[in-house]
Amino acid sequence: MAEHTASTTPDAPRTSEAEAVRDIADVAAVEVITTAAVHLMSAAAVKCGLSPDTDEAQGRDFLDLDEARKLITALAALVTASAPDIGNQHARSLRDGLRSLQLAFREASPFPDAPGEGPGEKFTGSVV
Repeated sequence: MAEHTASTTPDAPRTSEAEAVRDIADVAAVEVITTAAVHLMSAAAVKCGLSPDTDEAQGRDFLDLDEARKLITALAALVTASAPDIGNQHARSLRDGLRSLQLAFREASPFPDAPGEGPGEKFTGSVV
């Protein structure tokens, strides 16, 4: 019986890996891109103090503009690079969300960046 368990155990991870690969293969690129963008947006919103499930004081507890800058810049790069391939409707929605985050970052910052120097603005242009 121990032999049987030993011979099936190494195959178990391979089977689940194969299933995961099959699952990923069924997902359209636009879905993967927009899902990644939504995750970046959500994380950036929290880091800008915009958590919807908290009051204003709790939102400030999550405020981390250094982290928000990184997330917004990554989002701007993803949106800008993928826009031609994901279609106008998806790109427009992502650009709107990105712009809102860039403005929220500027508002949350005690020392706002110069126009064109804010997070992601090297990809999107100045947001004021």
